[in-house]
Order: sequence, then structure tokens, then C-alpha cells
Amino acid sequence: MMAVKILGVIALVIFYLMILGTGIWASFKSKRKQKKSSATAMEMTLLGNRGINLVVGIFTMIASYVGGGIVVGTVELMYTPSVGLIWTVLMILAYSSSLLLSGVVFAKPLRERNCVTMLDPFHVKYGKVIAAVMSLATILVDLMAIPSILIGLGGTLTVILDLSFSVCIWISAAVAIFYTVMGGLYSVAYTDIIQLILIFIALWICVPFVLMNPHTLDIRETLMNNTLHAPWIGKPELKMAWLMIDDFLFLALGSIVYQYIQQRILSASSTAIAKKTCIAASIIYPVFGIPVILLGAAVSSTDWNQTTYGSPSPYERGESAMVMPIALQHLTPTYISIIGVGCVAAAVMSSADSVLLSASSVFTSNIYKVIFRPQASDRENQWVVRAFVVIVGVIGTSLSYLKHSVVLFWFLGAELNYVIVFPQLICVLFFNISNGYGVVMGLLVGLLLRLLSGEPSLGLEPVIHFPGCTLEDGVYVQYAPFKTISMLSAFSAILLFSYLSSVLFNKGFLPEKWDVLKVKAQHSAVPPVPLTPVGNHGDREKFQSDVSLPMITGTE
Repeated sequence: MMAVKILGVIALVIFYLMILGTGIWASFKSKRKQKKSSATAMEMTLLGNRGINLVVGIFTMIASYVGGGIVVGTVELMYTPSVGLIWTVLMILAYSSSLLLSGVVFAKPLRERNCVTMLDPFHVKYGKVIAAVMSLATILVDLMAIPSILIGLGGTLTVILDLSFSVCIWISAAVAIFYTVMGGLYSVAYTDIIQLILIFIALWICVPFVLMNPHTLDIRETLMNNTLHAPWIGKPELKMAWLMIDDFLFLALGSIVYQYIQQRILSASSTAIAKKTCIAASIIYPVFGIPVILLGAAVSSTDWNQTTYGSPSPYERGESAMVMPIALQHLTPTYISIIGVGCVAAAVMSSADSVLLSASSVFTSNIYKVIFRPQASDRENQWVVRAFVVIVGVIGTSLSYLKHSVVLFWFLGAELNYVIVFPQLICVLFFNISNGYGVVMGLLVGLLLRLLSGEPSLGLEPVIHFPGCTLEDGVYVQYAPFKTISMLSAFSAILLFSYLSSVLFNKGFLPEKWDVLKVKAQHSAVPPVPLTPVGNHGDREKFQSDVSLPMITGTE
């Protein structure tokens, strides 16, 4: 065991040094690019001066999705009897669909506005208070993503290398924080290339050894009939149909509004490149799901009593969340398990850096620059980004101690995006009628309805029992698409209350002095355009009054 630990630590150190070296090299590349162009430091840090080409864009887009939570969490889903293959494939296709929709639907309107973040349209249309509220929601989603990313790595290193969970996650977070601070988007994008290649190779190296282990049955035979564990196809029951549709929609649509995904779109060298990047990534992404599905099928078909792990099985011991590292440790040779560690480490880095830069971009661009220091210099804003990368990294890593379940944080973040952020972004981009009052009511209606629908993972009993809600083992289970109902209710509330408030104030039914969110001013103003970019040396108020000036001069 000591030999495994030493070899694993050496391999991990080499991997981290390679990633650090790439990140530092990319930071110097970013500075050289900046000197050759008229871009500010902030434009380079947040968007790479909108110069990311197609190949790099595809790599970094896919890497943003293939995180430690996805790799370890997908094997956990496959191994969970109530989930299995059908739900896992549904999840993978949902993420693929979100990439496609991001390019086809959202790339053009966001890039035409020359946005720095996807929250910029909220500031332009609703003002800084509403924009700050939505920005905080987005930052919260990013914070939820960090634990789901790091838990996968911490658990893997703890199981295989017998290292402290705390040491594993803090060192990994520190490495990601360091090179993100150094080079911003360029460092993130170029390290993603190496990480994604390592993930793909490592996964396919591990799969044959797990499948061919003498204690693993033929997965073709255990697909529908498994004597060791539940069949790994899952439970395709008719009563679950609405829930499956509900989960597909919340993953597909909720994932679109992750800021780090839109950051890739906004950093592309043109709108056409942004669209091609998303379409290509949506086609390639499912390929990364194949080896993970095979690993999940193998662990579901293993006679654990015959392995060094022993009986009872990981599922019976409540260790389903760590079933992938357990399989690597007990079903593969030592050197293969170390390769598996590298795979998970690469997956973690590829997503962690994206989330750190995403949250920092939103805070600096949509909160600090707008509310606290509108006159801040480019250099000051850059230091704010660096400081907030560290803050988000520390807070997000600390949250990893709350729950040792990859799936919990993963799903909660997506639900917050789906119910709250997604309908708001749709309305601000595509519905002129929407206003601040609609935003507030949409937030309240969506959040309240979702909480009243219940959430077993948070211990919330449903107050609203939708059709089909049944009591099973002392717990009420909703079989209606309650997430989608909550999202659509929020969407409807935004439009309804926006229309009502617009009529009440613009027709004079309510006095203008009560219009705290300036609906009447919005109605009579020239159609809004984006604000100046973070770091622009011009005065922000000047850009708000001069509607002819864009946020950033694009390269369309």
C-alpha cells in the first residue's frame, strides 16, 4: 500500500506541475497578445480579447462540462438501482442539448450586445439593483458547483492513495486558483486542452481492466437480469415518464445559464465560431460519457464479496458516491488505479478553474464595477478579479465538507439555474415587455413554488401535492414535472407582472413617484445597449447616456 501511495503522489505532483506550467505559459502568451493589441488587461483576463479560435474553444467548452462531479457522479448514477442506464443517458443527452441550444439560441443575442458576462443585459434593462440580485444568484450557483467538482477528487485520492480528504481538495483548489489568477481565460482554456486529452485517454485505459476483472460478470448479461445487484439498465417505469422529462429539461435548460458556458461563447473570435464551437462540442461531449457508462455497468456487475473490498457491497455500505475510486482500487492493477486518479484530477481542474473565473467575472463586472467602484481603473479591477478568485475558491472548497455526495451539489446548482436564472435570461433577451417588477415576482414565485414542492435531499416535505404525488416508505414522492412547473410559473409571473406594472404606471393608474424600478422611464427610453466593459477607462455614466457606444468593440 505504501508503494501505491508513493507512486500515486509522485504521479499527482508531476500532473500538477504540468498543469501549472501550462497555465503559467498561457499567462505569458496572454500578456504578449495584449501588448500586440489595444485590449485592456481586463478584456484579456475575462474574455481573452474575444480571440479564442475554434479548436481551443471546442476543447475548453467540453472540458467545462466534463468535471470531477460528472466523471465520478455519472458512475454513481449508473450504480444506483433507481437510476441506471436510462437516466444516465438522459442526463448526457441533456448536457449535449444544452451545448447545442447555447450556440443556436443564445450566442447571437449575447454577442450582438457585446456582453462581458451574461448578466450585462440585466444591468442595461433593469438597472444595477436587479442586476446585482441576479449576479448574486449566479455566483451562488458557481459556489454550489465547486464542492461537486472537488468531492469527486477528494474521495478518489482518499480511497486509492489513502491521503487526507482535506489535503487533497485544498491542494487541488490551490493549483487551480494559482494559474487562474495568473492568466485568466487564456490559462483556463489552454490547460483545458491538456486536461481533456488526459481524461479521455485515462478513462479508456481504465475501462478494459475493470470489465475484464475475473470478478466482474459480462455486462451484457447483467443489463436486464442481475443476481448481484439491480440490473444496470435502471427502472424504466411508466409512472416515471414525467419525472424523466422534467429532469431532462432542467439539466438541458438549466445548464445553458452557467456563466462559464456563456463566457466561452463570448470569448470566441466571432459569432460564427461561437456557434460552431457549441455545435461541435454537443456532438463530441457524449463520447466522453461512453467509458463512464461502461465503468458504471461494470461496478454494477461485480461480485464484491470475491474482491479485496469484501462484503457487503459499496451500495449496501452507503458508499455509492465513491464507487468509482473503489472500483479502481480493487478491480485494476496499481498503475491503472493511479492513471484513474490522474483522470479525476484532470476532470476536476478543467471545471474548477472555469467556475472560479466565472464567479469572479460576474462579481467584478456586474457588482464591484457597477455598485462599489464605477470609477475603478483597469488595474484595480484586475486585482479584484484575482482576489475574488481566491475568495470563491476558499469558500467553495470549504463547502466540500458539508456533504460527501457529488450528486447533491450538482443537482441543486442546476435546479437554481433552471427555476430562477433561465426564465429571467429568456425574458431579458427576448421579451421587451419584461421589467424589474416582473423580475422580482418571477424570483419569488419560482423559488417559493419550488420549495413548496419539496426536496428530499434537503429534508423538505412537499406542501403542494401535484397529481400523482404518493407516500412511499414514509416519504412523499412527486411524479409530476414539478421543476418545470416551477420554472414555467416563474416565467409566466415575469411576463404577467411586467405587463401589469407597465400598464399601471404608463397609463397613470399609479403615480410615477411610486415607480421605484423606473418602469415608465424604461418604456420611454431608447432601446438599451450594453455598458462599457470592465476595465474601460471611460466613465460608465457616459456610456449609459450615449446609446451609440457598445460595451466592447467586437471582432464580428
